[in-house]
Amino acid sequence: MSKPPLSPRPTQDEQLLAAPYEAEESFTQTDTWRVFRIMGEFVAGFDTLAGLGPAVTIFGSARTKPDSPQFQQAVETARLLGEAGFGIITGGGPGIMQAGNRGARLAGAPSIGLNIELPFEQHLNPDVDLSVDFHYFFVRKTMLVKYAQAFVIFPGGFGTMDELFEAITLIQTGKIRNFPVVLFDSAYWQGLLDWVRNTLLAEGKIAPADLDLLMVADSPEEVRDMIVQAMGEPHTRTEQEAEAREATRQAFVSG
Repeated sequence: MSKPPLSPRPTQDEQLLAAPYEAEESFTQTDTWRVFRIMGEFVAGFDTLAGLGPAVTIFGSARTKPDSPQFQQAVETARLLGEAGFGIITGGGPGIMQAGNRGARLAGAPSIGLNIELPFEQHLNPDVDLSVDFHYFFVRKTMLVKYAQAFVIFPGGFGTMDELFEAITLIQTGKIRNFPVVLFDSAYWQGLLDWVRNTLLAEGKIAPADLDLLMVADSPEEVRDMIVQAMGEPHTRTEQEAEAREATRQAFVSG
């Protein structure tokens, strides 16, 4: 009889988010100990990325194959942004992440990969020049925002959606400012945008100004131009974000 496959080793995120138990195996398995490890990850990220300079984070599906048109569009987008003076940050994995790092290399721009521990083994893609490894998603997500001046969101799945909506929430609540969020491929995102408009907005769950926080592009050149313009002429983006923040404030005050 064949033996069942071994269970993957629990990740640090999984251990942290597990319900507490009365008896812990050792101090190094306690939440108190994990605080020190989390602090160490923040320090390592800050220390590695502090001198990066202007950068754009590119998100998208890890399942996108190199022969896909979306992969090639992500390479070109990153290349153009790199030539415009931006470093490129990705999650360091395959698919759109690798495409972003490859485009950065073609432009001679910093190619950054922020890798995450997963239950299965994940390697950095070969187009990363500078990497940081993280055990905790929330530490990694902080770095993906903190050292970027914009997000470019290519077609992706749950992880991509997570990053998209977290960024919009941070803008909406005034945590980050003059921060373009560009959705690439209008056809892919149209269903989501229709739902946001026809359900969230129609039911009053968001304000009209919130819709302006999402920018849509269908070519690498459009992405570059949107981000370069936002950096060079920030007043338009700043005004849009201010309207969304005020609508959010009013909701909490009047609530």
